[in-house]
Amino acid sequence: MVLTHYTKNHGEEAREGEKLSHESQELLLSLPKEKGWRTPYLYKYQGFWCQPMEIQATVSFQKHFLACDTDVVFATIPKSGTTWLKALAFAIVNRKRFPISNNHPLLSYNPHDLVPFFEYKLYANEQLPDLSNLPQPRLFGTHVPFASLANPINKSSSRVVYLCRNPFDTFVSSWHYTNKIIPKAQAPMPLEDAFEMYCKGIVGFGPFWDHMLGYWKESIERPHKVLFLKYEDMKEDVSFHLKKLADFLGFPFSLEEERAGCVEKIAKLCSFENLKELEVNKAGKSIKNFENKNLFRKAEVGDWVNYLSPKMAEQLTKVVEEKLGGSGLSFKVFP
Repeated sequence: MVLTHYTKNHGEEAREGEKLSHESQELLLSLPKEKGWRTPYLYKYQGFWCQPMEIQATVSFQKHFLACDTDVVFATIPKSGTTWLKALAFAIVNRKRFPISNNHPLLSYNPHDLVPFFEYKLYANEQLPDLSNLPQPRLFGTHVPFASLANPINKSSSRVVYLCRNPFDTFVSSWHYTNKIIPKAQAPMPLEDAFEMYCKGIVGFGPFWDHMLGYWKESIERPHKVLFLKYEDMKEDVSFHLKKLADFLGFPFSLEEERAGCVEKIAKLCSFENLKELEVNKAGKSIKNFENKNLFRKAEVGDWVNYLSPKMAEQLTKVVEEKLGGSGLSFKVFP
């Protein structure tokens, strides 16, 4: 049985053609909630703030997904380089099947179509996909925290790649994206309001510090299982990290490939500048009904200085130091 959400304030979700099951409605009634960024409310599920449809899809994924030993899951907190990571991974894993050429799939498909999200595509809207015929290795994407991912994934030898971006740029990118995709009739989200919520951890799949730490700790304890990458480091030396990613995925570059410039060709194909200019990424909708063009803004390190006041920067610095201090996890926040 599928019902519309019990709150009258979820008009934008209804417009997306999304519906919540009775079971999901009952679950939401039991969860803490706070004002959302795009939707009226975020609900705290398994320790993290999520939108209702994300919770429903995550529950379905946890119940039904059967991992294969060769699976790779690419995880991020939103606006941390997800599209870039998916493009790089697809190109690396499939470079024998799809050599870099004028008809490469990344020139015709958005990376989110090639590496689908669990919660936004495969298990969205109560779908139960048949994933048994996907080519090996199967590549998936997610924003869910490691604790919510762990049970299905730990039952196999599958691997996880996590891409982390500094919280300052992640916040600014999230705020911009939110205001691009909200309905036109809805007032824009003020920067100051979004910032206060972010510092309290109230943001999609937040608190951001717990999200980062979940994957960070796993990568230290089980480096063969979880690879932790930093966005800023990848921007600084993409070739080095491309080879590191390829090694972890089990698709290392041969000396012949390196001499032939294969690493550099993949880096160029998947670069922000190239992806942003492709027609498929200027039009179409690969994540629910959100336009692809909004996935690409600046992809710069340190752009936050153009938006956060010195006082805001000091406040967020204190949050980061308090929540991540002693973990060994640190960030480059300037180019």
